[in-house]
Amino acid sequence: MGMTVYDLPPINASLNTASTIFIALGWWFIRRDLKKQHIACMVSALLTSTIFLGCYLYYHFHVVSVKFTHTGIVRPIYYAILLTHVLLAMAALPLVIVTVVPALRATFDKHRRLGRITMPIWLYVSVTGVIVYFMLYQWFPADEVRKRRALQTIQQ
Repeated sequence: MGMTVYDLPPINASLNTASTIFIALGWWFIRRDLKKQHIACMVSALLTSTIFLGCYLYYHFHVVSVKFTHTGIVRPIYYAILLTHVLLAMAALPLVIVTVVPALRATFDKHRRLGRITMPIWLYVSVTGVIVYFMLYQWFPADEVRKRRALQTIQQ
């Protein structure tokens, strides 16, 4: 059986994980004045984040949403993480764009100033995206997720 839209969440989490690693390494490299490595990491972070966004939008266009059904203390924790993730994700995209443009124009003072704001937000969004995935699909999956997994296992 081929890939379906339901195979995208773990791919998206993997892309977010890769973005997290590239953003963190890019920051680490620039702190050590290793500009070529910084550029390579940040271009890689942009690529993995762009692919993630495309896959994420495709998934949610077809699936819409999966409800978090777990109860107890985990529920408000999940929604607090999700809320901050979504709000900061909406800010991250324009911030990344306005941070990259000065770098492309070689106005590095402006790039550096914006990067100090953009990097922690982008990193937070990448990390919390992975946490949301694990909470929703792995640690506390809804019955619909469990049923879909069981059906896929039977079909294989």
